[in-house]
Amino acid sequence: MRSGKLASLSGVSADALRHYERLGLLPIPHRSAANYRDYPSASVQRVQLIQRALNIGFSLDELKSVLGVRDRGGMPCRHVRNMLEARRRDIELRLEKLTAMRAELGRIAKDWDRRLSRAPQGQAARLLENLPEMLATLRPRLSRTRKSKGE
Repeated sequence: MRSGKLASLSGVSADALRHYERLGLLPIPHRSAANYRDYPSASVQRVQLIQRALNIGFSLDELKSVLGVRDRGGMPCRHVRNMLEARRRDIELRLEKLTAMRAELGRIAKDWDRRLSRAPQGQAARLLENLPEMLATLRPRLSRTRKSKGE
């Protein structure tokens, strides 16, 4: 099948297909007499697999490595499982940091509301000038959060 049809069936652009070829994620297809790419029907499943793996956070380089092992007859299943677990742990850590940041932003908002209520009408409350002082308190709170989680 030509690249336009494969792109349509797999939900990616023809440019993405060429990019996957260049990276080695998608085998280079045979060429027709008119020099069009002629993909085997199994390419649809391969491109869909790539898309699903990208959607859960695998990188193109990681996929190149895993698919290369598979293409050579290897079984990278445990490695893929470990990669998924590393991705999950990374997301957990990011969520912890974002939760701490959300709490700090809430504290900053309350402080700014207090400053605004005390500022005389028509006079600047100088909110941003106070930001560096407030953000200095964020680092210790984040490190305490991490330490309390056993890090």
